[in-house]
Amino acid sequence: MTAQDRSLQQRLANLIDNRTTGPGDFETSIAGLCFFRRDAPAPPMTCMIEPSIVLVAQGMKQVWIGGQAYGYDTARFLMTSLDMPANSEVLAASPQQPCLGLVMRLDLRMVADLIAQGSVIPRVERAVGIGAGIGTATQDFLEPFVRLLALLDEPDAIPVLAPLIQREIHYRLLMGDQAARLRQIASVDSQGYRIAKAIDWLKLNYTGPVRVEDLASRVQMSTPTFHHHFRQLTAMSPLQYQKWLRLNEAKRLMLNEHLDVASAAYQVGYESPSQFSREYSRLFGASPKRDIAALRRPADAIKAD
Repeated sequence: MTAQDRSLQQRLANLIDNRTTGPGDFETSIAGLCFFRRDAPAPPMTCMIEPSIVLVAQGMKQVWIGGQAYGYDTARFLMTSLDMPANSEVLAASPQQPCLGLVMRLDLRMVADLIAQGSVIPRVERAVGIGAGIGTATQDFLEPFVRLLALLDEPDAIPVLAPLIQREIHYRLLMGDQAARLRQIASVDSQGYRIAKAIDWLKLNYTGPVRVEDLASRVQMSTPTFHHHFRQLTAMSPLQYQKWLRLNEAKRLMLNEHLDVASAAYQVGYESPSQFSREYSRLFGASPKRDIAALRRPADAIKAD
């Protein structure tokens, strides 16, 4: 990383530090942009990563997808082109040097528009596998992010200038080392685009029974081809993906809406609470009751203070 790159990273870190009051995730007034701050290393936590760029301005993070680790820091960013079930962990952070960064949601329509308008010369590229990758945080890539964050001090300019800067960021992605992964999803005639549409449908219909044959037909693919590309891009089968969606929604219902185990299981589509508990334990490493109790303990301690 050059001195110029380090200077840009420090400016990003300062901008994020000034707008985050403590550990947590923070929405901004720019659509699709949020900040994160962590003051200590943290073990892997289950999460869903939207199609997005995750940029670290200070510290180090890592995500696990399908058993593969993707580490990123001030020199490298994470890009996901699909909704990816993952486990995210913080590797380097302290109160004095917190892990600071941002998440910017990708606009795949903007990517497709840039390609269609000839702004980026489309190339014939072989499939690049899973829908997540690590890119190089170059000066050309970091500069528009600095300008985007600076708009937070000029709120009247956000509706006019933010979309232009975000378009530039998407252009830089299409000119960078993650371009093939992005084109794989954004090109309407690609297998990746069809898998993304199937995922969109699954996210809305995961509580009901799903036949892989019907899902493949919905996106005009043969069942074997659909199954192969779905696993290649997400590191899991369509039914495993549905199960992941069900279990994580049940976890949210129990934690945030205080549903009991059986009610949460039925609401997300399980017919057997015992089967739900077994599958929940396999994914999260603890039974639903024990897991939710452990998650509530820190919040209860804060309330007691």
